[in-house]
Amino acid sequence: MFRRRCWWRRPPRCARGLFALTSGNGVALLSVDRLSVTLDGHTILRDVGFEVAAGQWVGILGPNGAGKTTLLRAIGGHIPFEGEVRLRGTPIEAMSAQEQARAQAFVRQARSLTFDFAVEEFVLLGRAPQRGWLQPYRESDRERVREALARVELEGFATRSVLSLSGGEMQRVFLAQALVQGADLLLLDEPTAHLDVHYQFSFMEQIRAQAEAGRTVLAVGHDLELAARYADRLLLIADGELRAQGPPASVLTPERIASVFGVRVALDQHPDGTLRIDYLGPVSSSDENRVPG
Repeated sequence: MFRRRCWWRRPPRCARGLFALTSGNGVALLSVDRLSVTLDGHTILRDVGFEVAAGQWVGILGPNGAGKTTLLRAIGGHIPFEGEVRLRGTPIEAMSAQEQARAQAFVRQARSLTFDFAVEEFVLLGRAPQRGWLQPYRESDRERVREALARVELEGFATRSVLSLSGGEMQRVFLAQALVQGADLLLLDEPTAHLDVHYQFSFMEQIRAQAEAGRTVLAVGHDLELAARYADRLLLIADGELRAQGPPASVLTPERIASVFGVRVALDQHPDGTLRIDYLGPVSSSDENRVPG
């Protein structure tokens, strides 16, 4: 049996209506309705629906193969789907590629690149939707790049080749590129997977600052404690279905964690709403704690 105690606590959040589903004009920034995805004859997602307001941070949790990344890719318009995805009330299929790129930025999992760029030039590509694909960049664009690299603690990396970077460094480059893109919606696919502890928290604090400035965040993750610490709301996906959504404390119950993740836990809660989790061990087939979530 193994035990792990998560002890950190979340600083106070700004008061911006954490659980409101829509913005002041009554239209959600992101609306997903009856979304289903079938790839190579296999159903990956079934009838997923939720809304997210401007300035909210929504975490997406679930076991491996649940459909989390597929959900992000569908919302980003990268794969075909059934159902409806709307950005500020407009179906994404009615938006041009440039309009979509101006509205949402996708921060992928860090991976090796097969082409060479200087870091500054790679991040600068994030400004293309704002300039137009063939318009020259301005000094103001390059200043945005310098500011973004400073935010992700990559000062001095501007002339480095992206091929020389570690996975964690490349992940921060992807974030810098998303920041200069200026999109209202940030789609993050396991953004801290390649980062050490310091940069995990630094990365998440940068995303928190973006949310508090009014950007909307939809982030896939595996770390339950980290998601509960930072997200305003959570979506819990298992077997391609949305099993639960709401504030972290209401979604991450011991029974639901046992059912979805197959692990027994004990939960505490700090006064600020942050969950503290004890991992007690895997659920056995005869464990009574494993009940439907």
